Amino acid sequence: MHYSPNESRYETIPYNRVGNSGLKLPAISLGLWNNFGGEDVFENQRKLLQKAFDLGITHFDLANNYGPPPGSAEENFGKILKQDFANYRDELIISTKAGFGMWPGPYGDWGSKKYLVASLDQSLNRMGLDYVDIFYHHRPDPETPLEETMAALDLIVRQGKALYVGISNYGAEDTQKAIDILKRQGTPFVIHQAAYSMLNRWVEDGLTDVLENEGAGCIAFVPLAQGLLTDKYLNGIPSDSRAAKQYIKSLSKKDVSEEVIGKVQQLNEVAKERGQSLAQMALMWVLQEKSVVSALIGASKVPQIEENIKALDHSTFSTDELAKINKILK
Repeated sequence: MHYSPNESRYETIPYNRVGNSGLKLPAISLGLWNNFGGEDVFENQRKLLQKAFDLGITHFDLANNYGPPPGSAEENFGKILKQDFANYRDELIISTKAGFGMWPGPYGDWGSKKYLVASLDQSLNRMGLDYVDIFYHHRPDPETPLEETMAALDLIVRQGKALYVGISNYGAEDTQKAIDILKRQGTPFVIHQAAYSMLNRWVEDGLTDVLENEGAGCIAFVPLAQGLLTDKYLNGIPSDSRAAKQYIKSLSKKDVSEEVIGKVQQLNEVAKERGQSLAQMALMWVLQEKSVVSALIGASKVPQIEENIKALDHSTFSTDELAKINKILK
C-alpha cells in the first residue's frame, strides 16, 4: 500500500538547534535499537516509522549492530526507506554508529580507522544510502589512540559519507579531548549521544558543561530508563517486561529494587499533578538539561509513539516541580 505522509507533520513538534551548528533535531527522535531486527514483524516496523514521520519525527537513529541479528535493523530500515521514504530523504536525519563487535577478527570492533571506515561502508550498503547525516563512534576504545579514531571521523566527513560526526558513551574528559582533536583536524564536533534519565544522571557530572562550553549538543538515549520510568513497573516486575526477560541484558531484576520502585511511584504522583503520564514527564525532564536537544525513544507499538509525542503538551516545569523531583531522586 502506497504511503503518503501527513501534510501537517511539521506543526506539532519543536526542532532544536544542535549546539552552534546548523543542524536541528526534533525534540523527540526514534531509535531502532530494539523492535527493528530480523526477528521482528516487518509490517509493524513500517507502521512505526510511518507514524513517527507523520507526527514530525524526522530523526531515525541506528547502529551497525542493531538487530538481532546485527545489521538487520539497517537492512530493514533500508527496505522501508526505499519503499516509503524515497521521496523524503532530504527531510530525514539518519544516523548510525560503530564501536561494538560487528564481525570476527581484529578489525570488526572498537575504534580503529580500519573498522570505522569499513563499518560505515557496510552500513551505507545495507541502508541503500550515499551518506548518513550523523555518524558516531559508539564507545571509547582503550587501545586505539583517540587521534586515530577522530581522524577516521574526519576522513568520513571529507569523503562525503557523513555530514556530521559525534561520539557516544564518552566521559567528560575524553569528550573534551575528542573535540580538541577534531578542531585541529578541521571537522567540527557536533553531537554526543549519552544515556540520560531521571535515574541515570551521570552526564550532569561535567559532560553537559563541556558540551555547552564547546557549542555542541546532546541527544539522550534510554530517557525512560528501559521502561522503568513508565507505569509498567509501578507495582513491581510484570512477567512480560524487559526486566523479566533474562535474555535481554539491558535491564535486570536487580535494577528494579524496592528503592527504585519507591522513587518511581513518587515521580508518578508528580506526573499526575502535571496532567501527564510518568513516561511523558520523564521525556520532558531530560530536555530541561542544558545542551540536551532531543530525547531518543524506542517503540514496539504505534500508540507508544503517539503517547510520547503528547509529552510536548506539557513541556515546561515550574521551579517547585523541579525541586520536588530532585528531592525524590536524591
